[in-house]
Order: sequence, then structure tokens, then C-alpha cells
Amino acid sequence: MRTMLAAFGLALISGATLAADNPDWAYPRTPPAEQHDAVTLKQAPGSAKQFTQAQIDDPFNPPDWFPEEHPPMPPGVATGIRPAARACAQCHLPTGDGHPESSGLAGLPANYIARQMAAFKNGERKGIRATSMIAIAQAVTDDVVRASADYYAALKPGVGFNKVVETETVAKSYIGAGGMRFASPEGGTEPIGSRIIVLPMDEARARLRDPKSGFIDHVPTGSIARGAVLMAGGNGKTVACTICHGQNLKGLGEVPGIVGRPATYMFRQLNDMKTGNRKGPWVELMKQVVANLTDDDMIALSAYLGSLDP
Repeated sequence: MRTMLAAFGLALISGATLAADNPDWAYPRTPPAEQHDAVTLKQAPGSAKQFTQAQIDDPFNPPDWFPEEHPPMPPGVATGIRPAARACAQCHLPTGDGHPESSGLAGLPANYIARQMAAFKNGERKGIRATSMIAIAQAVTDDVVRASADYYAALKPGVGFNKVVETETVAKSYIGAGGMRFASPEGGTEPIGSRIIVLPMDEARARLRDPKSGFIDHVPTGSIARGAVLMAGGNGKTVACTICHGQNLKGLGEVPGIVGRPATYMFRQLNDMKTGNRKGPWVELMKQVVANLTDDDMIALSAYLGSLDP
């Protein structure tokens, strides 16, 4: 009996540690899939295309509202590979700007993207938000990865797609379809606390996965200024980002650019490196960067980086 109680106690401690390491505002759990309308046609502003909500949420044929505005998508991006590898465009969009629950890929070095896919495949990247990517990485070939990486590397991030706004309060919200956060239908506000709360600029267009409608990263007041200090080394608390990511923070060689990326995504990467959910030779270089950073520090740094022009 004592053994059982001890084991139960350890399980509770482990669960509490996991929750503390992975705050739910940054690592949203996607709710069960809904049954979507397969009859009513919907249209994104400015697009000649029409899709039902069921088509919009099809993981193997997501909508491409503006096919004339980007190069032809390779199969891995456009349709994925059934049954395990969903199309890249479902979460990262044809433009590569992504959604808060995923990441922005546009303009990242192709070798960096390919290296991350290898990390998902070999266990160097793990955690709550990595589950779907692990399955995809294990299901695709190197050729599919390379073609997809080359496609996204050739795109430019959308200016203004993610906007950082400092605030004391934020709309009450919930996690909905696709792992996206939406304002509560009942309305109301709440203190933002030590969180980054990302809400769509236009909820209806976000549900359409319209690549021309972005998101607002709500961050605590004063975050951007604090983040600027940390970016420069935080008076010895961390290491200046410019050493590896370049003077304009837009990357050097295979080292990725870190400006204009979704703030929640940046927080997750810093946090995953600190907790060990991201490993590998290149991540070792980040260990001393994140070692002394608190959650509030990582929020501030993410807010500052997200506020810059990509």
C-alpha cells in the first residue's frame, strides 16, 4: 500500500512538473475534432475560390485561397502523404506564415528546416506540441522533406501577419478547432498575468485559414523593453542574440532568423531548450542562453523579437 501511495505521489509530482514546464497558454491541447459542414460554400475576401468548412479542415487537401500569389506547392506541402503525414499547408499555410499553434516557416534556411524534421524523427525534438510533427517526420521521405524545405525557404514572411500588443487585460478566451485560441462568446476580460495570449485579428477568417488575416500577440505591459535588454545579454543574465543570429537578427547561414516570428512559438522554443524537449548539437549552443531565463524573461524576449519587422 505504501508503495502504491508513493508511486501515486510521484505521478502527481511528475504531472505538476510537466504542467509547470509547459504552461497551457503556450502549449494548447487541441480539442476533439468537430463534425464540419460539408455543404455550405465559404469564401475568403479577395479570393475566387470557394470551399466548405469540411474541405477547409481537410488535413490532406487544405485550402489554397490565393494559388496565383506563390510558387507551385510540392506534394508534401499541398496534400501530404496519407495516412500519417498531413499537408504542411494545413498548419503552416501556403504562405509559410503559420498559425499560433504551429510556427512560421517562410524564409527559414532550407537546411535548418530539414534539420528540424530530422530532429523530430530521431527524438531530439519532443513534447506536447511535437506529437503531430513526430508522426509526419517519420512518414515522409528525405526527398519530400527537401522539396518542402526549399519551398518555404524561398518565401518571404508576411509583414504585419503577427502583431505584438502590450496590455494589462485581455479578452477571456478558449482553445477551439485546430488548437487556435478564440475570444469567449460570453465576452469579458481578465488580467493577462504572465502569459502571451494570441487571438486572431478576424476570427471568421482565421477559421477559413485565410493566409492574409493574421494574429495579435497580447503580452504583459513592459515586455518589449525588457526583451530588448535581454536580447542584448540582459546585463550578464544571458547571451546577446546577435552573436549567432546576426546584427539584424535575421539569421546567419543555417542559423535561423528570429524576428517577426509568432511570440508563442518563440517562447516554446526557448522553453523546450531549457526543459530538454529540444536537443542536439546545435541546441547545445543555446544552453547557456536559456539557463537563467525565467518564464517572464522568455515572455519578454519573445515579445521583443515578435515586435520586429521580419
